[in-house]
Amino acid sequence: MYYLARVFPILNRVKLPLTRDQLMLLMAAVNLFFLGLDIYLAHSISGTIVLYEWIPIIFGPFAGALLLVAGIVALRKRDLATVIANVIFLTSVAVGLLGAYFHVVRAVLPTGPIGARVNIDLLVWAPPILGPLTFSLVGLIGISAVWLEDPADSGRLALLSKRRIQLPYSKTQAYLFIVGLGTLATLISSVLDHARTNFHNPWLWVPITAGVFGTVVAAALGSMDRPSRGDIIVYISAMVLLLITGVVGSVLHIQEDLTAQGTFVLERFIRGAPFLAPLLFANMGTLGLIVLLDPRESPTETNI
Repeated sequence: MYYLARVFPILNRVKLPLTRDQLMLLMAAVNLFFLGLDIYLAHSISGTIVLYEWIPIIFGPFAGALLLVAGIVALRKRDLATVIANVIFLTSVAVGLLGAYFHVVRAVLPTGPIGARVNIDLLVWAPPILGPLTFSLVGLIGISAVWLEDPADSGRLALLSKRRIQLPYSKTQAYLFIVGLGTLATLISSVLDHARTNFHNPWLWVPITAGVFGTVVAAALGSMDRPSRGDIIVYISAMVLLLITGVVGSVLHIQEDLTAQGTFVLERFIRGAPFLAPLLFANMGTLGLIVLLDPRESPTETNI
């Protein structure tokens, strides 16, 4: 079902230059690049980046560039490009899980007294435990986008050597569940980050409200087999709210990092409010809107 055309029927007559899955793969490549940049800034806070902290910094841009190369390869050898992309996305999942493990280890006191080894204060002030899982989320999105669903909305994926696998739900529903999970992770990270200020600024509750709304609506729409036009409109409103929240939040973080005279100081941007972090809300909103595009794709078209 072409969800966005249910709300705007004129889109049925519009041919987009890229398919939904191709846009998802492009977003995955862009996300990997900016994840590397964001983690570089985050790891620079300590003043010294140790060896294993370079893994996501190097992997992000490298994987993003390799995905673009795979897209060119797919023009002639789609099967090879599919294998390359899957290796990248599986590695991305592994990098995310490994990073989350390292962050969790930093957030606990293994030698502390029982009952004090893990607490809210440690989770608030430790490295963001869910931050690295963004790599895993990108991996899940990419793996979902690489395999062709034929026919559309059937949940039947075409694998290599003409093999097929039947999923319990359609690819659109899978995307919606992933958007819900990604929004939830972004919400939790935002809460833990803003908890350092004890929420003195009432505007800090805006991303929490938007995050809860976006998570619930995405999960609800994903659970529906035949959503109504009204359901889709509510979902679109939630994704637009996430977009606005992310952009406004980034602008506010930048203003916070500037000096009173509006001067740019690199040290303040490294150690101050993370200006890229709010854009995760905008990122999830963008991905959420892409999900609504036409799921149909010809088997002869190149996904990568």
